[in-house]
Amino acid sequence: MRLRMPRIHPVLALAGALALALLAAGFIRTTIAIARQSTVDEARPADVIVVMGAAEYSGRPSPVLRARLDHALDLWRRKLAPRILTTGGAGGDPVFTEGEVGRTYLTQRGVPPEAVIVEPEGESTAQSALAVGELLRRMDLHSCIVVSDGYHIYRAKRLLESRGLRVFGSPRPDSSKEDWRKWKLYARQAAGYLLWSVGVVI
Repeated sequence: MRLRMPRIHPVLALAGALALALLAAGFIRTTIAIARQSTVDEARPADVIVVMGAAEYSGRPSPVLRARLDHALDLWRRKLAPRILTTGGAGGDPVFTEGEVGRTYLTQRGVPPEAVIVEPEGESTAQSALAVGELLRRMDLHSCIVVSDGYHIYRAKRLLESRGLRVFGSPRPDSSKEDWRKWKLYARQAAGYLLWSVGVVI
């Protein structure tokens, strides 16, 4: 006995193809927007500098996190904001969090402890953005410079803006050349942003 595959109505097939085409177009458009944002420094006076977390190794910032912190430190020294907010949870470390490691690094380089705010719980960009939004709301702060790697700025900026903040992106300096690996990062961020925009948090 031969199984017969159900036939798809032409209208449904057309609608499905159109939906896929629109999804692909949105993905490509977002990826290009992320690439463009990655090289734009919008730093200007704001209430606080927000440093997006990255890996730490037993209390020491990874090279990526250190580069982000150094850039935030430079912005602070230029008096673009009176406070720095470090983000990031433990990431599996039983002792340290990315946010606390960031605070220690900054205070050892001259930032007064009272000028550093720590968000030590976020395990993802979305979680950190939510926590940062709540912290700044409680402190009656309304604008921030977000510091991260260039490929990450677009998504971090949009998620913070969704919390009612005025956000300026400032990517850490990056001397590496544009190549296919960066476009892979842009595409990954685009996927994460589009999933978040439809309610899927990663």
